[in-house]
Amino acid sequence: MTDPNDRRTPRAVKQSMPLAHEVVEALAIDNGVCIRPVGLRRMDLKTGVSDIINAPCGSTLEAKCPPCAKRNRALRMAQCREGWHLAAEPATTPDEPNDYQRHLVEWRADAQAIRDQLQSAGLPTDDYDQAIAELDIEINAAGVRGNVLGRTAAKRSRSTRRRQDAPDLPKRAMMATTLGRTYEGTDGRTYRPSMFITLTLDTYGKVNAGVPVDSASYDYVRAARDAIHFSKLIDRFVQNLRRVAGYDVQYFATVEMQKRLAPHLHMAMRGSMSRADIRAVAAATYHQVWWPSCDTIRFDGDHLPVWNEKAGYLDPETGEILPTWDEALDQLDADPDAQPLHVVRFGPQVDAQGILSGTPDADQAIRYLSKYLTKSLGQAADSQAARDHAARLADVLRYEPCTPTCPNWLRYGVQPKNAKPGMIPGRCRGKAHRPEHLGYGGRRVLVSRKWSNKTLTEHKADRRTWVLEALGVADEPADAGRYVWSPVKAGDPDLPPIRVRLLRSIRERLRWRAHLNKLQAAAEGQDLSAIEEKRAA
Repeated sequence: MTDPNDRRTPRAVKQSMPLAHEVVEALAIDNGVCIRPVGLRRMDLKTGVSDIINAPCGSTLEAKCPPCAKRNRALRMAQCREGWHLAAEPATTPDEPNDYQRHLVEWRADAQAIRDQLQSAGLPTDDYDQAIAELDIEINAAGVRGNVLGRTAAKRSRSTRRRQDAPDLPKRAMMATTLGRTYEGTDGRTYRPSMFITLTLDTYGKVNAGVPVDSASYDYVRAARDAIHFSKLIDRFVQNLRRVAGYDVQYFATVEMQKRLAPHLHMAMRGSMSRADIRAVAAATYHQVWWPSCDTIRFDGDHLPVWNEKAGYLDPETGEILPTWDEALDQLDADPDAQPLHVVRFGPQVDAQGILSGTPDADQAIRYLSKYLTKSLGQAADSQAARDHAARLADVLRYEPCTPTCPNWLRYGVQPKNAKPGMIPGRCRGKAHRPEHLGYGGRRVLVSRKWSNKTLTEHKADRRTWVLEALGVADEPADAGRYVWSPVKAGDPDLPPIRVRLLRSIRERLRWRAHLNKLQAAAEGQDLSAIEEKRAA
C-alpha cells in the first residue's frame, strides 16, 4: 500500500520502488547464496536422469559476488590459522595418482604423439598444440603438480655473484624441519612463537595522502617495473630467509596495495627470528631482471613490425628480421659490460612482530592478512586524486613489457618469446596491464607447500564434511564414472531464469539453516529462538 504521507506523484513513487531482481539478489546476499550461479548439466549414467545443478561462481571479489567472496575469505583464514603454529611436521608424501589423473596423462601422451607425427610430415600442428595446452591446464587443475614433460629447454645460467651494493648474507647449517624453535617460560609452559612481517617497496617521490606531490618528478617507470617484478622479489626474500633461519621456513602471505598504489607484502611466518636478522634479509634481497633494453622506442603508431609466416616479425621499411627473444638474450650474454634492465629491492620500512598461538594478536593478524582479499587491487584508488595517479601509472604500464611473451617487445625491436601473428604493442592482455591490478600480475595469496599439511581443496572438503555431518547427511564417496558434467549455455530452455534459480537456492539455504539451528540448540540446551537471534545478529 502506498504511504498516504508520500506527496510524490504516483509515477515518481513507482520509479523509486526497488526492482524485483534487486530484492531477490539482496535476499540471496543476506542468506549467503551465490548471486552468479553457474548452470551445469549433470547426466547420471546409471539412471539416465539429467538435471541442472547451480554451482557457485567461486569469485573472490566482493564486487562480483559478496557471498562467494566471503566464503573464500573465511577459507583462507582457516588455512592461515591451521598452519601458522603447527607443533608436528606436516606429511609431505605425495598421494597416489587417481584414475582420472592417469587418464588425462594418457590423453596427453596420445595428443603429443600425433602432434610429433604431423610435425615430422611438415603438416600444421596448431589444433594439437591448442589441445595439448588445454590438457596441461586440466592436468594441473586435477591436482598434478609440475609440467608433464619437465623442462623442455636448457636453463640460462647467470652469475650468482652478489651485487657489490648489496650486503652479504650469513649462511647457517640447515635443519630438516619446518617448525620454529620452542621456548620455556618461567611458569614452565612451552611457547612456540611465530612472526608477522610487513615489507614495502622503496619510495619513488614525495607523496601526500598517497598522491605524488609532484607527478612530473615521480618515478613512474621504476614504480611500474617494481610492481611487475614484485612476485620475483618475494621469492628471493623467502630463499634468503630460509638460508639465514637455518630451517625450511613456511609462510602464508598476501599482497595488497598501499595508499600510494605500490604493492606491499604481509607474511605470516612459522617460527621466529630476531628482528635484526629479518631487516638484514630484507636489505640484502634483490631481483635482477636480465631482459633486453626497452628504453629506446623503435616502432610506434602506424610504423609497426609486420608478420611474415616463415621469418616472424620484420621491419616494415627495411624488411629486416627482428631478433627473436633467444637471440636478444644471446646478445645480452655476449656483452661483458651488460647491465640488468631493472633491479627491484625492498624499501627500508620493515615491520616484524612476534605472535603467539591462540592469542588475540594472532586472531587480529589473521583478520588483517585477509582484510582486503575480497577487494581488487585497483580499489586502493579511492579518491579522484588517487584515480588520476593510477591513470598515470597505467599509461606507463601500457607499453612496459610484463613477460617475455608480451607483445610490447615489438615496440622496442625484439620479437616476443613464442611470437605469433596479430601481436600489437599496447594491447597485451596480461594482468599487469589491467587497471584493476596496477602492475602486479602475481597471485594475491602466497602459501608455501608445507604450510597447513592440506591443499585448499582439502580445506574446502573439511568445511563440506562438517556441514554434512551437522545436517545428518552421509557424505558418500564420489563415483568418478557415474556422472557426466557439461556447461549449460545461456538461452537453454531447461535453464530457469536467474530469479527462479536464486529463490530455489535461498529456500534450500533457509532449510539447512533451520536444521542447523535446531541441532545447535539441542546440543547447547538453549531455546531455538535464542540461537536464531544470535545467528541473525
